[in-house]
Amino acid sequence: MADYRTMQATAGARTAAIDEGLRAHMNKVYGTMSVGTLLTFLVAWAIGSSPELLGIFRDPVTLQPNILGWIIMFAPLAMVFGFGAMINRFSAAAAQTFFYAFAAVMGLSLSWIFVAFTGISIAQVFLVTSIAFAGLSLWGYTTKKDISGWGSFLIMGVIGILVASVINIFLGSPALHFAISIIGVLIFAGLTAYDTQKIKVTYLQHAHSGDSEWLGKAAIMGALSLYLDFINLFMFLLQFLGNRE
Repeated sequence: MADYRTMQATAGARTAAIDEGLRAHMNKVYGTMSVGTLLTFLVAWAIGSSPELLGIFRDPVTLQPNILGWIIMFAPLAMVFGFGAMINRFSAAAAQTFFYAFAAVMGLSLSWIFVAFTGISIAQVFLVTSIAFAGLSLWGYTTKKDISGWGSFLIMGVIGILVASVINIFLGSPALHFAISIIGVLIFAGLTAYDTQKIKVTYLQHAHSGDSEWLGKAAIMGALSLYLDFINLFMFLLQFLGNRE
């Protein structure tokens, strides 16, 4: 009986430790993501509110990108692929530094929105996005339903809207632009819940390893996933909810 009680106490202590570790892990994920998001919008506002700085990348009137602007526009995508390929070679501290550098570059690529849209509408859409993101992420964290099967479908959707967006740069079709925005909102709403559950499940699967370096990098990768979900959800909502200047 004593041995059984000891086993129960040990199992309970282990479960409590895992639960506490999960909370700390998720706090790090959300904290890192929040700092990255704030950095992105600070950089975007600083560049977008200065015609001289914006003019380095885009025509301040037409907002058409120059050569450097095109490079900045696609740099975040290249950095994401590079980050995924190099993450195993990074330390946790280096991964975090890279994430913040990526967030700053993303701010450069989004700076044009502060010229194209009114500041009030940007703030309103940011608030709407924050509320929607919080609700979707909370559902993904708390739901007992396994939504891992959504992954392949959602990734295919991301690839589809990415290709359609590139094509529409040359076509300039308002109807296609609107359709991309609607589909984009739905896809990244789903990805927010999916990625949150994936971060939680991944931690629970590796909680017993005690590899603090791996867990640190996993938190950065989780923050990157949710950051991308938030930024894309915001941008697609802004396309049809924002008021243009």
